[in-house]
Amino acid sequence: MQKTVLIADDNAFVRTALYELFEREPDFKVCGLAENGREAIEEARRLCPDLIILDFAMPLMNGLEAARVLKQIMPTAILILYSATCDEFPERLATSVGISGLISKTEKVSLLIEKARGLVYRRAA
Repeated sequence: MQKTVLIADDNAFVRTALYELFEREPDFKVCGLAENGREAIEEARRLCPDLIILDFAMPLMNGLEAARVLKQIMPTAILILYSATCDEFPERLATSVGISGLISKTEKVSLLIEKARGLVYRRAA
């Protein structure tokens, strides 16, 4: 069964690249895209994704602020912070707002897929 993914990043190139990356995976289906944290919350309410990929630095509401709200309204959703600034956040801070995984944009994108798959299917088991 495919797991649904919502991608939130203010950079259109990154959103498109992540969309294409997840769409190539047979067990993932991108259900929505968002440009900022507020839009991510609206889309998550509407779409109820299994997995939400969040950038940190987004306008209106950053990824950590959005994660805090998303976990309140969707406690079972898996949240991954995929950001160029991941190295600046203590893992404890990220997990305290409900983020299950931190991946730096400097890492290979295959690591994002591996982390996503591990988190989503571990939770489903």
